[in-house]
Amino acid sequence: MKPSVAIQRLGLEQAFRYLYKDPERNLLKLMDWADQFSGGEMEPQRRVIRAAITDPSHPYYPFVRRLLTDVDPEILKTVAVNFFINANLAGWPKQEKLRDKYDCNIPWAILLDPTSACNLRCTGCWAAEYGNRLNLSIEEIDGIIHQGKELGVYMYIYTGGEPLVRKHDLIRLCEKHNDCVFLTFTNGTLIDEDFADEMLRVKNLIPAISLEGSEADTDLRRGLGVYQRVIQSMELLHRKKLVYGISSCYTSVNYDSVTSEEYFDRLIELGAYFVWFFHYMPVGNDAVPDLLPTPKQRTEVYRRIRKYRAEKPLFAMDFQNDAEYVGGCIAGGCRYLHINANGDVDPCVFVHYSDSNIRKKSLLEALRSPLMMAYHRGQPFNDNMLRPCPMLENPEKLRAMIAQTGAYSTDLQSPESVEHLCAKCDRYARRWRGTADKLWRESRKG
Repeated sequence: MKPSVAIQRLGLEQAFRYLYKDPERNLLKLMDWADQFSGGEMEPQRRVIRAAITDPSHPYYPFVRRLLTDVDPEILKTVAVNFFINANLAGWPKQEKLRDKYDCNIPWAILLDPTSACNLRCTGCWAAEYGNRLNLSIEEIDGIIHQGKELGVYMYIYTGGEPLVRKHDLIRLCEKHNDCVFLTFTNGTLIDEDFADEMLRVKNLIPAISLEGSEADTDLRRGLGVYQRVIQSMELLHRKKLVYGISSCYTSVNYDSVTSEEYFDRLIELGAYFVWFFHYMPVGNDAVPDLLPTPKQRTEVYRRIRKYRAEKPLFAMDFQNDAEYVGGCIAGGCRYLHINANGDVDPCVFVHYSDSNIRKKSLLEALRSPLMMAYHRGQPFNDNMLRPCPMLENPEKLRAMIAQTGAYSTDLQSPESVEHLCAKCDRYARRWRGTADKLWRESRKG
């Protein structure tokens, strides 16, 4: 019989206290404890973790040691309890139960924009299309989190705009909802000593800092001097023993730099624990379709990221090419949704159409709206998991869903028709199809 969530939570907290008494000796004992209480579940994952703990030649052997020596123990304990116990062991079963009860998607994570404002203006950034005067009030964000927790959601991800324009409010929310994990995508330029100290105090806020590869590539897209400001922020976070990672968008211009071995090694050297790669999306009337990677370029990204994450102590995720691990498109509340700074509930951070606003509907009502139900009934949008997106690789699917549901553009500054958006993806989808099908067949044989 598996122990209750409360007992598991207490056990994990005690395990961390035990671990730090003698990390090298007690790591393996804790793994034995985890095996005992697993109920036989997640055996492949536990086998990988055991290898990373015991085998010095394993690429994640130094990663585990770095977590124990370079991260504040209370932060590591808080994040582990909130992520593994609250967001997964407690949250996931509740989400599945409600998914069956209401016959709709229930998300694992909620992305939301505290503000549309940003202190930078990056080339090709869809967020800039929103303008800079929209904000969710702290009470509205608090309400979203309360509703989310009722549905079993303990993972919240801030996007924007630049979320740290509202950093004092974000800290207040971390403090109030100390049972949740908060991740914030940020350009990193607003992280200072005082904010790092506040992160150290609340313990449940993790930044994912945007970099575009080399200093030249980053400054070309984000502005002169931004790269060095980001490096200074990372050095500060490392000195404070905080957990942080990187967000990188790959384009036709920077794909080689941003997925190079030198880039991976530099991120490890800078103390990052994860890197999240995003394919450039041609969203917004001012988007630059020429920045879309070619099939050859995307294939190279696909191969490089998979190679390096099997060899290097850095957890790498590829949002567009890793759909096979999550069953295809995860938007529309399947595993996440997006709420913009105007309160519009979008199915995806890259798909700016909605038929619901959080100021007029509850979160559950939004999840049962025609657009979200179209996602629910249509997923997966392609049996080839290298063609998961209803916009980028299957634009005819997004056209149909918007037409059927009457969803509106949520870009209040420069509304973009679905036809205008999807027309930018049609050629890309045709060109990628043959390459993707070949790669998918190869991966199935392997």
